[in-house]
Amino acid sequence: LRRGGLAERLCRLQNRERSAISFWRHQCISDTIISGKKHKSGVLIVKILEMCEECTIQVAVCQQLEQTPATLSPGDAAVNAGEPILKVLFARETAAHLKSRPQDVILIHPPWQKLLLKNTDVPVIMNTYFSQKVLLSEHSETGEKAYGLTKMPIRKNIISLAQTFRLDDLGDALHQEPSENQVACAPQIPNNCDSKQHPLAPSAVNDSLLEMVESQGAVGWREVQVRVIIQRVYCLPAREGSRSFCSEQEPVSNRGMFCRLCLLVQDAYGMFSEVQLQSPSSADDVEQYCRRWEGRFCCLAGMKILQRTTRGRALGLFSLIDSLWPPVVPVKVPGQSQGSEMMTKELPPPSFCYILAVQSSEIDVEVDEKEQISHLYQPPAVRGLKDILQMDGCNERCSFWARVLYLRLQTKGRVPINQREIWLFVTDTTLQNVVPGMPRVVGVTVAASCVLSTEISEALSVASQRVFFQDALWGNGRIICVERTVLSLQKPLLCSAAGVDLSELTGPVRLDELDSTTQANSICALRGTVVGVNERTAFSWPTCDRCGNGKLELCPQDRELLYCNQCSEAVVSPVLKMQLEVFLSCPSRSQSTVKVKVRHEMSCGVLSIVRLDTSVYEVQSVLGKEVGLLNCYVHSVTSRPNCVGLEEIVLL
Repeated sequence: LRRGGLAERLCRLQNRERSAISFWRHQCISDTIISGKKHKSGVLIVKILEMCEECTIQVAVCQQLEQTPATLSPGDAAVNAGEPILKVLFARETAAHLKSRPQDVILIHPPWQKLLLKNTDVPVIMNTYFSQKVLLSEHSETGEKAYGLTKMPIRKNIISLAQTFRLDDLGDALHQEPSENQVACAPQIPNNCDSKQHPLAPSAVNDSLLEMVESQGAVGWREVQVRVIIQRVYCLPAREGSRSFCSEQEPVSNRGMFCRLCLLVQDAYGMFSEVQLQSPSSADDVEQYCRRWEGRFCCLAGMKILQRTTRGRALGLFSLIDSLWPPVVPVKVPGQSQGSEMMTKELPPPSFCYILAVQSSEIDVEVDEKEQISHLYQPPAVRGLKDILQMDGCNERCSFWARVLYLRLQTKGRVPINQREIWLFVTDTTLQNVVPGMPRVVGVTVAASCVLSTEISEALSVASQRVFFQDALWGNGRIICVERTVLSLQKPLLCSAAGVDLSELTGPVRLDELDSTTQANSICALRGTVVGVNERTAFSWPTCDRCGNGKLELCPQDRELLYCNQCSEAVVSPVLKMQLEVFLSCPSRSQSTVKVKVRHEMSCGVLSIVRLDTSVYEVQSVLGKEVGLLNCYVHSVTSRPNCVGLEEIVLL
C-alpha cells in the first residue's frame, strides 16, 4: 500500500473497526441475553421475519419492536401491522456470529445507521456490527442451544454486476423476470453442460469466475455452475517444497508425500483460476487427464476459495499465466454488451488469481470430453533448445522435446533425499548440429517442487529417454523444472511447433570437448595424456561376483572367505574394483590442472592399462599413456589455482 494513501488509511480504519467489535463483545457478559430486561437508549430492537443473502451480505426483513417481548414464543409468527418494517444488513462475520433465524429477536446497539431510499418505503439499517441475539425466556435457553446446532440454509440471490449497474443491452435475458431463488444470468458462451444433470448445481450456468466470487463469497457456491476452459493439467505436492512421486495414493519410499491434481482454468473474460482436486489414483492418471481434459470446457460447482493470490506472492503461477497471455481470440469485456469483444493486445495481463478447491470429497468438476477443443485454448508452444537458449526474457515458460543423456542427484549439503534437486543433461537435433557459440548438451534442473511420476523416474533410471518438458522455466541462462512443470514420455495431442525440427536423433550423440568455456555442473568429452596419479586417494574394494554388492563381510563359518548379505552366500571369487584420481595434460586447457576421478567399472581408457587381477599396480605403467574421449561430469572449475575437477561417467 502506498504510504499515507487512501488504501492504507482504509486498512487502518478496518483494523480499528475489527478491534472495537472484538473489545465490545468481550465486554458483554453473553452474546445472547434474556428477554424482559431494560435496555439502554438508542438500542434498536427488531424481530427477523425472513432472510436471504446477496453479495455475501445477509439481508433480513425485520419488524421493529418497542421492547423485547417477555412472553412471546419463538413459534409465534404473527406480524403486528402497526410496527414498522425494516431491512437490516448484517455483514458476513456478524451473521456467522449471531447464527440468527426467522422469528429471532436482535438488539442492535449504536452507532447503527438508517438509510432511506427514494423508490421504497422500507428503510435500510446498516452498521449493525454491535448486535446481540435475545432469548425469549430463561427456560428456552437449552432449546435455543439445541435449535442452533443445526445449520439453516440461507437463500442466496445471485445478482449480476452487469444488471446492478445497468450495463447490458435492453434486449438481454438479464432483464427478464428473475426466478424465485435467484436472478438468472444471461448465457455468455455456448453451454452443453446440462444444469439439471449436475447434482450440485440446479440453476443456470454462468461464465464469469469473478462474478461468482463476488456474488457467492469465499465460503463457496453451490447454486450455480461456472463454465471455464481447462488450459493446463498438472500436479502440485501436497506438502510444499518436497518431492512427490505420484503413485497409488500412498507414500513412496516412506517419504510421506502426496500430490494433488490441479487445473488451470480460464473463463470467457480471460480471468484465470487454479482449481485443486483430489489426489489422482496413479501416475498414469495425470497424463490421461492432460490428454483428455486440456482444451475442454468444464463446469465447476461447489467450489470454495482457498486464497486470492497476486503476482508478487505466486511468481511461478503467474509465469504460467503470462505464457498463456494474451488470449488467442478476443475475450468478453465485463460491463459491456454480450456481443462486445476487446482486442486481446489491449488487455493488461491479470494481476490476481483465485485458488479454488472442491468442498469435502464431492465431485464438483464436470468436463465435457465430447465437445471440440475450445478456440480459447493455447496448447504448449514447442521450441528447439537452440531457440530457448537465445531467448532474452527472464522467468519465461518454455516447452521442448529432448533426449536425456545423463541424470545426477544433488549430493551437496545435508538436504533430505526428497528435497534434493535432480540435474538432467539433455540435447536435441538443434544442438547436435555444429552451431558456433552453442553447447551440444544443456543442463536442466528439476527442483524439489516439481512432481515427477513413477513412469518418468523409472524410465530414466534404466535408459536414455526422449522426454517432453511442458512449461519449464527459462531464466538467467538456466532451464528449471519447477511447480506446474509436467514431464511426460508421450507427445501431447495438441502442440504448436511452427518451424521447429522435432525429428529424433539418428547418429551418435556428441558432447562438447573440455575447453576454456567449460563450466561447472556440466558434462563434456575429454582427451589427454596421463601425467600423474594421486596415490593417497586411490583405493580398491571387493564386490560380489553374482550381484555386484560392494558391502561384503567376513563369512561366519570360514573367516578366510567373504559373505554377501544380499545373496546370503559366501563369495568365493570376488571381483576387485578400483578408484583413483589421475592428472591429465589436455591441449584444450594447457594452463590448467585437469584432475579426473575414474572407476574400474566405468573406465575403458585409464584403468584398462592397470593390472586389476592383483591388488597392486605400477604407477609407471600409467604415466605417459594417451587417454581417448572420456565422458566426464565437471565438478569444479577454479581460477586460483587454475584447476578443473572431473568425474568419469557413463551416459544413459
